[in-house]
Amino acid sequence: MDDPQIIELYWARSEQAISETSAKYGAFLWRIARNILESHDDADECVNDTYLRAWNAIPPSRPSAFRAWLGRITRNLSLDRWNQARAQKRGGSSMELLLGELSECVPAPGRTEQHLEDQALADALNTFLGTLSRESRVIFLRRYWYGDRLEVIAAGMNCSAGKVKSSLFRTRSKLRAYLQKEGIEL
Repeated sequence: MDDPQIIELYWARSEQAISETSAKYGAFLWRIARNILESHDDADECVNDTYLRAWNAIPPSRPSAFRAWLGRITRNLSLDRWNQARAQKRGGSSMELLLGELSECVPAPGRTEQHLEDQALADALNTFLGTLSRESRVIFLRRYWYGDRLEVIAAGMNCSAGKVKSSLFRTRSKLRAYLQKEGIEL
């Protein structure tokens, strides 16, 4: 079933919308949540919460990029859950390491004057990503959006983990320079 048909099921308030969403995107959403949370049960909960959020948002929303829209919901829910668990434990994890890798490329959260600076950063990041080769962009997004491990990215890209690591290092360096050139304080 294609996305417009699934969205129509939501608009018709048919529970089949959830099962069709799960059949088409469940594995994709679960992978996002699992990469962030490192817990099967927590990932399941976030994916189920994604379906609930979709159910509550459609209508009135009619997302044009349904897969990306669902992925963003799952990612945000997973990051919220990860932050809650981190606040309780104050322990390290691979997600903390992952976010730490980008710490030199994004402003500290307490320094930004929220919405406008966040939007400027998002616009600059999107523009920067558009300057990268397809391979570099895929590696960057798989690591920092989907939270994939280096080995998983390497296997998917048919290259070594060392090449992925080098690509990420070079991309972060370019991003840092680009953001400084654009006047976005780090």
